[in-house]
Order: sequence, then C-alpha cells, then structure tokens
Amino acid sequence: MTAHTLDVVGIGNAIVDVLAHADDAFLKTEGLPKGAMTLIDAERAEALYKLMGSAIEASGGSVGNSMAGIASLGGQGAYIGKVRDDQLGDVFRHDLTAIGVKFETPAATTGPGTARCLILVTPDAQRTMNTFLGACVDLGPEDIDEKLVASAQVTYLEGYLFDPPRAQEAFRKASTIAHNAGRKVALSLSDPFVVNRHRDDFRELVKGHIDILFANEAEICSLYETDNFAEAAAAVRGHCEIAALTLSEKGSVVVTASNIETVPPAPITQLIDTTGAGDLYAAGFLYGLTHGRDLVNCGKLGSLCAAEVISHFGARPEKSLAELAREAKLA
Repeated sequence: MTAHTLDVVGIGNAIVDVLAHADDAFLKTEGLPKGAMTLIDAERAEALYKLMGSAIEASGGSVGNSMAGIASLGGQGAYIGKVRDDQLGDVFRHDLTAIGVKFETPAATTGPGTARCLILVTPDAQRTMNTFLGACVDLGPEDIDEKLVASAQVTYLEGYLFDPPRAQEAFRKASTIAHNAGRKVALSLSDPFVVNRHRDDFRELVKGHIDILFANEAEICSLYETDNFAEAAAAVRGHCEIAALTLSEKGSVVVTASNIETVPPAPITQLIDTTGAGDLYAAGFLYGLTHGRDLVNCGKLGSLCAAEVISHFGARPEKSLAELAREAKLA
C-alpha cells in the first residue's frame, strides 16, 4: 500500500441548497412529508420555488457538506460529483474548491442542469427537503478517479446517490478500488425513504463492501425492519467494522463487533436548523478516524461539528471547526 495523500474522498450528489422558513400548514397544503427528502422533477421544483418565501442559496449535498466540515477541521479532502456547466454548477465548484476541497469531476455539457434542493425549515428546526437531482443522475463509473480513490484513507459514499443504477455501479467500482489499495469505505444511509427503496441492495452493500456505516435511528431501523433501535444496533454488528449511529439530542452510539460505545451530545447554544447535522457528524467522525483518534473521541468530534451546524441557518460550518475542536480539547 502506497502512502496516502488524502484523508477522505467523498462521492455524492452535487446540489445547491435553497433554504426558506415555512410552517407546518404549508407542508400539509403542499403534501410534503415533514423531515423527509422527496425527489421532484424540474416542473415541481419550479412551482415549489415560486411558493417559497425569502430564501438563502448555498452549496450543499450531504457528502459535499461533510467534505466542507473535514476541510474546516484542517483535513485533506476531495469530492466526486456531477454538475452541469451552468451558473449553479460554477457556484458549487467554487464553494468547494475555495475551502480547500479538491473537485475535478468534469461538468456535463448536455442534459439537465445542476441539481438543487428546496429545503423548508419549520419553527421546530426540522428540515423538509425537495430535491431535483438534475445532472446528479448522470454520475457513473467512468467518473470515478481511480488514483484519487486509491490515495484516500477513506472513500465516503452518499446513500442519496443510490437511486440511479449507474451510480450504484460507481459505488461498487469505488469500493473495489479503495479496498484493493488497502483503504476503507464509508457509507451514509442518508434517509429512511432511500433505505426503503433499496433495502436489499443496501444490506448487501453494507455486508460486503462497507467498513464504516453512518445512520440515524430511523435509517438503521429501516435497514433492519424493526422499530427497536437496540435490535437494529445489534443486527448491524459484524456486518461492517464500525457503525456510527446518531440519536439526535441523545448523542450517538458507536458499534463494533466487540463493543458498543455511548457518546454524549455536545452542548448547543441555540437550535436553529437541523440541516446538515448528520453530514457534519460524519465529518468530525471521519476526521478523527483518519487522524488516529479512538472511536469515542471520533464520536465526540462528530457531535461537536453537528452542534455547530445546527446553531445557524444552513448546512455548512460558519465557525472554524478546528478552532472549536482545540477549545474542546479534541484537536
């Protein structure tokens, strides 16, 4: 195995987020399942955008957010994702590269535009996401940079990307390259609705290709078809090397074949917007893992990063996570 040059390479949906406040009545009127991610077409995206209130636009995408978090911690990262050669594609690329994340996947020159996610944040800080995938659906195995993947300690896969069959091929290609190079592969389950659509494939992927799994309570319970978190946590043991399972305000648990570690939540000053909480937890955890931290401290770093991102509007850190980690004596 050659020496690594990157901590993490992330593979995901390259999306620009459009965030606005909304109330529960609006969600009900529009038939939007609260707290979930719904795939929409271009026509619905345009209609819903017109109905939204004043909005903030920011580059997003689950793994894109995680890579931004790793960069804020001082880690070395790269990103693989598909954008179109349009204004939103340029914005997404600029926002990632400006914070030090390598992003060299060629933009599509034909087909649908760069993806966007219309995020409605209710007063309880829950986010309801409506995603037009656009150019994301064109990501395929030919976009996987073999040298890039082989150079990273961890290749991190985004569950949201699992819908298109060619993206599934890209996942398996990337995991094979990573493992052949002696590296680790991580996966975020992303959303219980995604798990419901691809449960059998996800189970096969977790058992045969994944070393590190990220999931929240609803996602891991969906994967193993149970309403009991303890049963789901027991079921994942031995299927992958590490499962980092988040429990919102109750913190997280880190499951291995030999142990289950409980990690407390980090204190928060205010709860504004839960968008990106899981993404930033993964960022902190993966940064810790690639920098020699034990699993409990990886979880504490994850909690710290999640606490920062839910204290403000938007899914990427506003404060230096490296500085926060130093203050918390986790650096």
